[in-house]
Amino acid sequence: MNKQTRLILLTSAAVIACAASVPLIQLLQWKPGDHNRPAPVHVTPALPGKAPSDAVSLFNGNDLLNWQDAKGQPVQWRVGDGYFEVKPNSGDIMTRQPFGDAQLHVEWLSPDPPHGTDQEPGNSGVYLMSRYEIQVLESYANTTYPDGQAGAVYCQYPPLVNPALPPGQWQTYDIVWHGPRFSAGGALEQPATVTVLWNGVLVQDHVTLTGPTDWLKRPPYKAHALKEPLLLQDHGSPVRYRNVWVRELKETLD
Repeated sequence: MNKQTRLILLTSAAVIACAASVPLIQLLQWKPGDHNRPAPVHVTPALPGKAPSDAVSLFNGNDLLNWQDAKGQPVQWRVGDGYFEVKPNSGDIMTRQPFGDAQLHVEWLSPDPPHGTDQEPGNSGVYLMSRYEIQVLESYANTTYPDGQAGAVYCQYPPLVNPALPPGQWQTYDIVWHGPRFSAGGALEQPATVTVLWNGVLVQDHVTLTGPTDWLKRPPYKAHALKEPLLLQDHGSPVRYRNVWVRELKETLD
C-alpha cells in the first residue's frame, strides 16, 4: 500500500468516525479479534410466556399494578387467566414507568367473532412514548386503509406484508424503537425510527417517523422527554394482551 492510498484510508476512517453511529464508533475503537474488548453481558433469553432476564415485565399474569389510567388512577381493564383485556370506553392505560429506546414484546388477541368492519373489529394500539402508534386491528379478513391495518405505523406506513392470524388466535409484535432527539431549545435533531416483526415476519424495516401518529393527519414533532410511558389504547373493542415486556436499549462506547 503506497503512502497516498494509506492517507486516503486513514482520512476516510476519521470522517466516518466523526459522523458515525455508536456501533460504528465501537467498531473503529477495537482491533479485529481483540481479546481485551469487553464481552457482552449474559442474558437468559425469553422463553414462551416469559421475559428475558434483563427485561422489565409489564404484566405478571395477576394484576395491572404496573399500569395506570390517564389520571394516574388504577386501571379498569379486566384481568383474566394470564391475560388482560380492554374494558371498552374505560380509557387508555399507560405504564407507570417511562421508557425511551427499547425492544418491546407484546402479545395480543382480537375478539372472535369480530364485530363491525373497517376500523371497528379488534381495534387497539401500542403507543410508543404515548405518541407513536403501531396499530392493532383484526386484519385477517377485515379490510381497511393500508396504513390503518394491523402492523402499520398508524397513518404513516402500511406493513410490508400482512401475516395476520384469524381472530381468537394470539399474535405477537416484536418492536425495536429509537425515539426522537431534540435540542435544548426544542428543535428536532433526530427523528424516531421503528422496526416491527409481526408474528415473526418483518413488517416495518427501520422506518423513519414523520412525527406523532394521528387519525388522517401527520402532525409535526413536538419536543418531549427522552423517556415517556408506553400506552395501550382503548378503542372500544375488548382486545386482549399478555406477556408484555420491555428491554431498555442503552448507547455505549465500550
